[in-house]
Amino acid sequence: MALDMVNVAKEIYEAAHRLRKSSDILFSLAKEYAETEQIYRQALAKEKVKLREAGMTVSLIDDVAKGNTAKLKYDRDLAEFKFTAGKEKARALQCEISALQSIYRRQDEI
Repeated sequence: MALDMVNVAKEIYEAAHRLRKSSDILFSLAKEYAETEQIYRQALAKEKVKLREAGMTVSLIDDVAKGNTAKLKYDRDLAEFKFTAGKEKARALQCEISALQSIYRRQDEI
């Protein structure tokens, strides 16, 4: 029984360590997302101005500009999904730690 508690305590420690590391990774993913959003928005605005100056019909400018900057939007969306996945991973680690702590407390009572 004591060995089980040692294993559970070790699991809690390792999960907490992974959670701390995930916080640093999550920050870099958030930064990447913000930067790709900025790049996409700036490029989209420049493209709209360029198309307007070229005399394109106003009703087409938005769609054409979005089509011309689709790669940047893809990069932005990918960064967003990576950030969201990172947040979900951190939440999963928190749940894992919580479950392990519950097991640890229950084993102590037995």
